[in-house]
Amino acid sequence: MSDIVKDKSTAPEYDPQYILQVKDLKKHFPIKGGMISHTVGHVKAVDGVTFNLKRGTTMGLVGESGCGKTTAGRTILRLAGEKTDGHVLFNGREVYDMSAKEMRDLRTKMQIIFQDPFSSLSPRLPVGEIIGEAVREHNLVPKDQFDAYIDKIMDNCGLQPFHKDRYPHEFSGGQRQRICIARALALNPEFVVCDEPVSALDVSIQAQIINLLKDLQKEYNLTYLFISHDLSVVEHISDTVGVMYLGSLVEYGETADIFRNPLHPYTKALFSAIPVPDPTVKMERIVLEGSIPSPANPPSGCKFHTRCPNCMEICKSELPPQREIELGHYVVCHLYDNQ
Repeated sequence: MSDIVKDKSTAPEYDPQYILQVKDLKKHFPIKGGMISHTVGHVKAVDGVTFNLKRGTTMGLVGESGCGKTTAGRTILRLAGEKTDGHVLFNGREVYDMSAKEMRDLRTKMQIIFQDPFSSLSPRLPVGEIIGEAVREHNLVPKDQFDAYIDKIMDNCGLQPFHKDRYPHEFSGGQRQRICIARALALNPEFVVCDEPVSALDVSIQAQIINLLKDLQKEYNLTYLFISHDLSVVEHISDTVGVMYLGSLVEYGETADIFRNPLHPYTKALFSAIPVPDPTVKMERIVLEGSIPSPANPPSGCKFHTRCPNCMEICKSELPPQREIELGHYVVCHLYDNQ
C-alpha cells in the first residue's frame, strides 16, 4: 500500500490571464523491493512545484540534470501517469479530473517537443505522415485541404514540400527538430512544452531553432514551458524563469529580475558558471561542495542545505517557506526570513 495521501492541497482559484496554473504538484515513483516486490520507498521526482504561466509568454525551467524538470513537464501534460498530489489547471480546468474523451480533445491544445529529435520520430514513416498523422486522427481539417494544410505548416517551420516523402534518417539534426516542431504545430496548440529542444544541436543551429520558436509564438500566440540547462538560451527566450533543485522550485520570477538579482544560493551558483565573453573579466565561480542528494531520500529541512555555503542551523530542520522578495520574485530560503 502506498503511504502517499493524494489531493491534500486546495485547487487554485482560476485567473483568466493564466493559461496554466500549477499548485503543489508532486510526482513520486514507487521503489519496489523484497521477494514479493512491495513498495519500500518513493523517488520524489517532482515535490511541490507551484507557478502560474500567462498566455502568450514563455517560462524557462532550469536546473541540474536529474532535478525533475522533464518529469514536471510530462506530469503537467499527464504523460507520466497519475500525479501524486497537487493541481494542474489548464484554462481553469483540472487536467487530472478530465475523462478519456476530454483528454483526447485536450491533446490538440497541449503539445510537447522532445529533446532528441531522432528517437522521437518514427523511422518507418515519411515526414508528411509524421506531421499529418495526428491531424488526420483528430479530423482538424477537411480531406481536400489536408495536403495544403501540411504544406503550410512545413513552410512555416522552414521545411520544403518535397520533404514530405523523405524519412527522418535523411535529415540533419536541425531539420529533424523542425519536423518535431511542425508535428506539434500542426495540431494548432495553445501550450507547448519544449523539453530541451536545442541541447542536441550545434550552436548556430540552436539560434535558428530558437528564433523559429519565437516567430511561431508571435504568429500563433503560443505559450511555452521551455525546459533547459543552458542559461544563456533561457535568458534569450523566456519571460519568466523557475529554478529547480531536487524536485522543488527554489526561485521564480521575471527573467530580468532573476538574472539581475539572483537570490537563492543555488541560483547564484548556477549563474556563476555562465561564461563571460570578455577575457579581461575575472569570473568568480561558486563551486558547490558534494553531489546532489538522492530524490529517494532527500535531506530534511531545506533540500539544498547539504551543499549550501550559507547553511544555518535552521536550514537542517525546517523547510523554508516561499517568500516574495520583490514584486513577482519568489525565493524559498531561510536567508530571507526577516524580509
